[in-house]
Amino acid sequence: MSEALEKESLSASVDDALSEALADVVALVRQYRLLSGFAESLTDALESAPSSPVIASVLAELRARLEALHPADVAHILEALPLDERMFVWDLVKAERDGDILVETSDAVRESLIASMDAPELVAAAATLDAEEIAELAPDLPHEVVEEVKKALDPEEREQLRQAMSYEEDMVGALMDFDMIEVRADVTLEVVMRYLRRFDELPANTDQVFVIDRDDKLLGVVPTNVILVTDEDKLVSDVMIEPPIRFEATDHADTAAAAFERYDLVSAPVVDAHGELVGRVTVSEVLDFVRESAEEDARKVAGLREEEDVFASVWKSVKNRWQWLALNLITAFIASRATDLFQGSIQKLAVLAVLQTIVAGIGGNSGNQTLTMIARAIALGQIGTEHFRRLIRKEISVALLNGVIFGGIIGVVIGVMEQSWGLGLVLTAAMTLNLVLASIMGVLIPMWRHKSGRDPAQGGSVLLTAVTDTGGFFIFLGLATIFLLRSTS
Repeated sequence: MSEALEKESLSASVDDALSEALADVVALVRQYRLLSGFAESLTDALESAPSSPVIASVLAELRARLEALHPADVAHILEALPLDERMFVWDLVKAERDGDILVETSDAVRESLIASMDAPELVAAAATLDAEEIAELAPDLPHEVVEEVKKALDPEEREQLRQAMSYEEDMVGALMDFDMIEVRADVTLEVVMRYLRRFDELPANTDQVFVIDRDDKLLGVVPTNVILVTDEDKLVSDVMIEPPIRFEATDHADTAAAAFERYDLVSAPVVDAHGELVGRVTVSEVLDFVRESAEEDARKVAGLREEEDVFASVWKSVKNRWQWLALNLITAFIASRATDLFQGSIQKLAVLAVLQTIVAGIGGNSGNQTLTMIARAIALGQIGTEHFRRLIRKEISVALLNGVIFGGIIGVVIGVMEQSWGLGLVLTAAMTLNLVLASIMGVLIPMWRHKSGRDPAQGGSVLLTAVTDTGGFFIFLGLATIFLLRSTS
């Protein structure tokens, strides 16, 4: 419990510090805007603003604040600023940090920053990065810039960049880090220690060194803590162990993420088809991938085509959202047609218009729970289409039980309020049936999309809501018409 509280407290303090830094930067930018007379735009402020000691002091303080921040924190601040203030702050960042900050920003914001830079600036920014970081930026950079960057690299770095760019973004190779420590099996730990001391600092997340033969084939690993506490006269071959897991560069990145979670890994080797060590994957890259995947899943469920800058132009935002909104409009129209079929019933018993939204809403919520669970399980490789019938039976059972419990409760409440036990029973039955329908669709939609080679999460919520709304209205109003209104006519 104390460890959980400590982590929560640490997270809160980090968030507070970042919020405070953002507030300070925003205040200084606004202060500069007022002092320099650029009330409408900051685009040309640095070149055209009148010079004064007060303005120079504000700029110096703003530069100092930005310089003291980690590149990831600067990236967060840039993402939180409107476009003109973002560009103003971006111009104040030291040139040697441009590359590190670009790597940390979201794709949508990175696009706006790159668009404001000329080719020499982009080449200079990329030149400060490692091969795997350049590969991450490459899709957003102009082709001529990428070619210029390649020319500036030495042959080894150029080959690493070629490798990194050859993999899809959801492959282990795209997460691969080339900055690692390799040793031979026939040397002593004393030699290894002398080798390690030659580094100014060890590569980040170095929890083990990789043992290779003369053909660069991976033989094993030696944890760094073992190197520190073991007799220096021992050979590497005497203390090396088989790595818990090794990946091929073409493995799916989800596989790596699951393995890092399962085995509590800090780093893991990446080999090619011949067993040669080509790189490593570290926990920092895996965490970035997991976060980006979660954000992408959330966007797809909501029907967003791609990541969107919250300060993007109106037209760009419209293009990003229109497809699923159009589909939602069509499905909403279909649902309204289902209601029109029972206008006579609603006129005779007005309370039906209110209660139909309860039936549709509870079905949509329950179905989204099922859909999210199934889509996530598919993404993690826990289930496949062969489990379809078993999952359908299980989710129907859950829906029936929930329908009897919660439908029964609301049925009793409505029966007492409206003094009609028949209405309460109809509401209970309709809610149960719509929950069953929602559970079936919650399994069927992601399974169908997965089998057809599409993302199981994309647009699932929109499709599910269309079915549960239309089905809920039709089931409830249909039952009410048959068992309440016809029986009294």
